[in-house]
Amino acid sequence: MKKTIEEKNKGILLQTLRAPFKSTRGCGVRTLLATAATAALALGFSTLAAGADSPKPAIILIHGAFADGSSWSKVIPLLEAKGLHVVAVQNPLTSLADDVDTTKRAIALQDGPVVLVGHSYGGAVITEAGNDPKVVGLVFVSAFAPGDGESVNSITKPYPPAPLGGELRPDAQGFLWVTPKGIAEDFAQDLPEKERKILMATQGPTNAAAFAATITTAAWKTKPSWFVIAGNDRAIPPELEKAEAAAMKATSITLQSSHVAMLSHPREVAELIERAAANR
Repeated sequence: MKKTIEEKNKGILLQTLRAPFKSTRGCGVRTLLATAATAALALGFSTLAAGADSPKPAIILIHGAFADGSSWSKVIPLLEAKGLHVVAVQNPLTSLADDVDTTKRAIALQDGPVVLVGHSYGGAVITEAGNDPKVVGLVFVSAFAPGDGESVNSITKPYPPAPLGGELRPDAQGFLWVTPKGIAEDFAQDLPEKERKILMATQGPTNAAAFAATITTAAWKTKPSWFVIAGNDRAIPPELEKAEAAAMKATSITLQSSHVAMLSHPREVAELIERAAANR
């Protein structure tokens, strides 16, 4: 088996340190020290090169309820400009299990490590899907993050109802929609009217049963986590977001944002995702 450069340099350094000292006018000592220094430098450089070759994690973006992958449209180019590979998953919003399976398929397609980013209900999705061994970090953006045996519904009970809840309308199959008033006043109140209309047109109807589905094992208990707290969120109580970030000991930032922080503050959200990709 061929030895790597690092292994060869380690061998040189060990052989040098074991070599006998020569006594003629101190030349052996000088030679020994010079050779040892050269080997040590080579070892250091090869180690640095190996670190430089380490792949950057792929960034997989998970949209929330009443949305689709286009909700990351402002963040994607910022991440790609930093040399990151980005995938925006299109979850069906038919059940938590279906959304987790869809996310796992996206993870399986990546060759190396992955950072999962979940918005809103997408936080529950990455909490479950994040147990995949490829996942090295989790980023929650104004999101739900249930613990073991908990659901989106159960973790919201201790808090006052979010205003958006009053603007949800069910269809005959049990899927929920947000009214135009809910989009304008409670979902994306800090976006221009033109962008709010796009959110209304592209919203994904969400099976209400997904909010009652429980988490098996919360990945944030064992994976490094980051959190964007939306200070003006009217879809999830900001106090719940703060409690979640504290529970997972996440690296967090607070933005004076509506529920869709990735659209109203894309640069700040992208910067936190970049920090997660660098594990800092």
